[in-house]
Amino acid sequence: MSDILVINSTGQETRVALVESGIITEFYVERKQDRGIVGHVYQGRILRVLPGMQAAFVDIGLEKAAFLYVADVYDTHEVLTQSVETEALTRGSRARPRKPIEELVKEGQHVLVQVAKEPIGTKGARVTSHISLPGRYLVYMPTVDHIGVSRRIESEEERQRLRDIIDEARPPGSGFIVRTASEGISAEHIQRDMEVLIMLWQDILRRREHAHPPELLYEELDLALRATRDLFSKEKGRLVVDDAKTFHRVRNFVQACMPEVVDHLALYDSPKPIFDAYGIEIEIDRSLARKVWLKSGGYIVIDHTEALTSIDVNTGRYVGKNTLEDTIVKINLEAVEEIVYQLRLRSIGGLIIIDFIDMERPSNREKVYQALEEALKADRVKTNALKISEFGLVEMTRKRVRESLVQFLCEECTYCEGKGYSKSAETVAYEIIREILREGNALPGAVLVVQAHPSVTDVIMEEEHESVEQLERVFGKSIRLMPSRGFHVEQYEITSA
Repeated sequence: MSDILVINSTGQETRVALVESGIITEFYVERKQDRGIVGHVYQGRILRVLPGMQAAFVDIGLEKAAFLYVADVYDTHEVLTQSVETEALTRGSRARPRKPIEELVKEGQHVLVQVAKEPIGTKGARVTSHISLPGRYLVYMPTVDHIGVSRRIESEEERQRLRDIIDEARPPGSGFIVRTASEGISAEHIQRDMEVLIMLWQDILRRREHAHPPELLYEELDLALRATRDLFSKEKGRLVVDDAKTFHRVRNFVQACMPEVVDHLALYDSPKPIFDAYGIEIEIDRSLARKVWLKSGGYIVIDHTEALTSIDVNTGRYVGKNTLEDTIVKINLEAVEEIVYQLRLRSIGGLIIIDFIDMERPSNREKVYQALEEALKADRVKTNALKISEFGLVEMTRKRVRESLVQFLCEECTYCEGKGYSKSAETVAYEIIREILREGNALPGAVLVVQAHPSVTDVIMEEEHESVEQLERVFGKSIRLMPSRGFHVEQYEITSA
């Protein structure tokens, strides 16, 4: 089965799913009112310098101040004036002698920064002065004198070819990372990508000259275009979009930046919701469950705490056919595949503890660990896992690049005093819209009555009134919203009148 990138756009919400060999490997959600800011470039102002933490708080115009660590402080003016020799700096080592934070920045100072990590929970965004501007084939790093090539490009001959192309054309003292999509691409296409990124950087510097901090200077692409740029290629088979306006935006972007894949785009026009058609909706619901069943009858339990995520492996209904040790190893190996899949699908980051079922033989523990390492190779996010302990525990870290799926789609449940989760009002509102799409024609009568919790109906009326009007035109029926305080936030009914 060929791979496919599916984009579902409904009013204020965009959802993207990457399906590889029939399995959803990555899932992203973006809503206009709380769109992510990673990649945005700001002219900020230093609010406070913290020598004890070797960091500073930066005002970039958000509710919470951003956090700037000393290793990420850099004077952009220097990179424009220093020579390559005095700027012996690489992205991995930052070999230049590091001054303490109090000598690098002062309170009230204006700084050019880029958001490296989203605000998560009570923490503000993390920012850096080392700007990275991603293109289709390259990532431009104007403050770093370095050329890097994606590790996924294995041919040493191809890696050298790409290095030579970049080295010949790059501005002195600047750096580029060659992305996986560059493999086999002509020098002309790569140099065109380079020129576009350099022009973008020059435009940011021009805007900086007239900026009044805090001010946004550059905004990263929205989810639909970002996913097209980063996740789609000829090898991915097809890109399917269910919204005509979004489809035309994606097609225009592809024609300008990725013309070689323009014939692989398709506009989905079936009445059946696109995520239902590709079996994605059921996987999303499964990804919010605490307990995930394995094919054998075993299961894993995923729990989130403030400090870490714990994953417990259990035998469940599986009793095996041979020895107890063989049964345990089979379940642990099956759990490995599901755990890595869930980490990617749920975007779980930070410290992760996996509690495998205890195995007596060291050789079996090594077998399960090797399977885990092999499965993690498919993960685009950086991970690091320690060996399985005698107690069957694996300690691992996964880079936290955004909120997990549970954090984004759910909120603390007021019904259980924060001990569990319920779907947010926004999530239920979009479920209702999709349910109307499924059942609108099947329900008799001229009026569709939607009864739901007031917070849900408020979202529909305030943020999705255009979608409601469009549904009314599609089905030739009026839609009446009836708030009911007696309903749980996840409860709703759609009837006809």
